[in-house]
Amino acid sequence: MNKQANVLIIEDDPDICELITLYAEKSGYRVSIAHNGMTGLDLFYEHSPDLVILDIMLPEMDGWEVCKEIRRCEKTPIIMLTGKGENRDKLKGFELGTDDYLVKPFDPGELMARIKAVLRRANPLFDADAILEFPWLKINLQQYKVTCEAQEIMFATKEIEVMYFLASHANHVFTRQQLLDHLWGWDFEGDPRTVDVHIKRIREKLGDANPYWQVKTIRGVGYKFEVENQ
Repeated sequence: MNKQANVLIIEDDPDICELITLYAEKSGYRVSIAHNGMTGLDLFYEHSPDLVILDIMLPEMDGWEVCKEIRRCEKTPIIMLTGKGENRDKLKGFELGTDDYLVKPFDPGELMARIKAVLRRANPLFDADAILEFPWLKINLQQYKVTCEAQEIMFATKEIEVMYFLASHANHVFTRQQLLDHLWGWDFEGDPRTVDVHIKRIREKLGDANPYWQVKTIRGVGYKFEVENQ
């Protein structure tokens, strides 16, 4: 994994925290821990984690309330942990905006797999290769840098993400809606033609005098990063 995701564990059982931490750090994640809901929220706002593992039964503020507070302003992925397996608890969690739900006792290996899946749904680039290289072109996602013909070109963050996503799926055609879903999120409420604007800017910055690769429009379908002999 090239992006070392930050995971916040909000759980009052120290043994469970220790177990999750052991597996999470082995999987390459950075971990923060809170043993009650109020401290958990403080750490959430302080560290801006990539994912939260949240117990329901917590002192000071239960997991439901913590989830509500997070969802007031953030879309950070949340995996609920609980000893309760009733369907109504799962439904309540999903209604509040949790991304996944795991009942105790759980297999820590399964939790790691769910963390990876949830992070990938939230950001399809989180575990991507850090650097893509083509003739005359290098895209460094870790540093958010693009070099074309040995010159560093200034791109906006989302422009680099669009370009990287297309280039990492060379010669695969994506519709505008697929790009929106992957890179802006399924609940994006802005103008769908924002994709067209980003593609236009990418082309203007890269130029079109290149025999090896180009960002192409497939009329009536979408866009692709076309690479020669791939």
